Amino acid sequence: MLGEILTAIVTPFRPDGSVNLERFRELAAHLVDHGSDGLVVAGTTGESPTLSDEEKLELFAAAVDAVGDRASVVAGTGTNDTAHSARLTAQAHELGVDGFLVVTPYYNTPPQRAIVRHFQEIAIVTDKPIVAYNIPSRAVITIEPETIAELAEIPNLRAVKQAHGDLEHARRIVDLGLDLYAGDDLLIFPFLGLGGLGGICVHTHVWGPQTKEMVRRYKDGDVEGARQLNDELAPAYDLLKVQTNPIAIKAALNLLGHELGGFRLPMVDPTEQELEQIRGCLERGGILSTASA
Repeated sequence: MLGEILTAIVTPFRPDGSVNLERFRELAAHLVDHGSDGLVVAGTTGESPTLSDEEKLELFAAAVDAVGDRASVVAGTGTNDTAHSARLTAQAHELGVDGFLVVTPYYNTPPQRAIVRHFQEIAIVTDKPIVAYNIPSRAVITIEPETIAELAEIPNLRAVKQAHGDLEHARRIVDLGLDLYAGDDLLIFPFLGLGGLGGICVHTHVWGPQTKEMVRRYKDGDVEGARQLNDELAPAYDLLKVQTNPIAIKAALNLLGHELGGFRLPMVDPTEQELEQIRGCLERGGILSTASA
């Protein structure tokens, strides 16, 4: 539908803090050239909490223009305000994106029946695929399996990005006929064993080809070959543990010469110690040589 490996793309900023659309276009093309079947734009990795709607729409349009003819563009339009989410989804729909990532309403802690209403209201403004993003670590609440069964009745809710490791819960998503995407990068391999489609990833900014090859091997029946690649990706998974996303991945990309700028508060640059850890992960992963560091 939208692809196996989708990268939740970071948002580059200029020194004055404004969005750098030129760098964004360059990065989008680079990711599609290096293993990404599609991009999720203005997700948490893209610092969505500090982007205005106008900036998000500019990024959606830029992604469609830069890579829309050869990769899927998934717009991050979910917020904890249903009306706001529906309005942004409708606007993004008009720009020609291929689908939408809609997160569980965070902070409000709505009951399960309200989560269903939230997705229903958003789904009526578009006929394009919606991916429900279940991330209890950030949203505080979990979309329970019974609730996902109700969401599966929404015609264009086609997938779940599952960011917790309950394998039985994940298996039920597949059994419902929904596409299962790993929402934590290290869950891609175990989710493949359940019939998962792939992942909506962060580490694929740097390790995209390796991750795409891992999925290919698994689906071709070479489970041990896929397992070996997954083991080799340990430095990538370790990098994401250094500090809150997207601090580590954006710093890694800057170390690799992508010049994506800094962060908007409350995100901050890594400390020198954290930067050394990030550099170490890149070196262990064979991405950055000790000499170039």
